[in-house]
Amino acid sequence: MKEFAKKYLDLLTGEFAGINLTRITSPEEFYQKQIVDSVMPMTESKVFKNALEQTGTLVDVGFGGGFPILPLAFLNPDKKFIGMEARAKKAKVVQQIANTLGLTNATLLHQRLELMDFDVDTVITFKGVGKVSEYLPLLRTNKTLYVFFYKGPNFNELEDIEDMIETNWELIEEKSYDVPGTEGRVLLGFKNRKVLRGTIQTAKLIKFSTLL
Repeated sequence: MKEFAKKYLDLLTGEFAGINLTRITSPEEFYQKQIVDSVMPMTESKVFKNALEQTGTLVDVGFGGGFPILPLAFLNPDKKFIGMEARAKKAKVVQQIANTLGLTNATLLHQRLELMDFDVDTVITFKGVGKVSEYLPLLRTNKTLYVFFYKGPNFNELEDIEDMIETNWELIEEKSYDVPGTEGRVLLGFKNRKVLRGTIQTAKLIKFSTLL
């Protein structure tokens, strides 16, 4: 993983430095805050690990510079990883980085989440992209989704998730753990209780299975 982190940082600060995909340029800080932080759910949460084992597929929304999707793809070469990013240029560049790093199991797309119909069971991750209440209502599926949010230790002061788990969602994980060099991390996991209708009613939807 250390060697992977070095190659990754060399690309971000070298060939693709002009894209501003990370503000962290210290190798040790990059390793802890970007790489370790991305993959710790695999070692700290049995719920997360079991969900990925069960579905074999993970969707990362708003991956920015490729976190957590590329470190997770490196750690799980037998699983399929799909990234969705609102900024086309970043999606294109991170795909180039994935290709250079040899991550043949990672596909990075310029794609809007609300236009996706998740017609297969999958894991979905959100890291640093906003509030739980902003994203869970966008999801559409008649299958089972396992949705995980990477949050800071003070998320309870900023967000109220009670309304989200009374009707459509079940809280399946709330795990706190330490990430060196940070104030800590809370992993929140949700599983849908019923069929989800999303917020888009008229647009042409994309079947997630067509991306696999």
